[in-house]
Amino acid sequence: MSRKVVIDQEECIGCETCVELCPEVFAFDEEAEKARVIKETGGPEDEIQEAIDSCPSECIHWEE
Repeated sequence: MSRKVVIDQEECIGCETCVELCPEVFAFDEEAEKARVIKETGGPEDEIQEAIDSCPSECIHWEE
């Protein structure tokens, strides 16, 4: 079973760091002014991990 990436929407501050680092997996929701996951599984894990590590609000994480 593969891991999926999730964003805690309540914690997201809309900085777009994850979108810049991994646009294949993350997108910016203009209406909500927050990032969202557009590809939960199968994305480049190294880029996703970099986005997780770079997130200033620590709202991105892996879920089994």
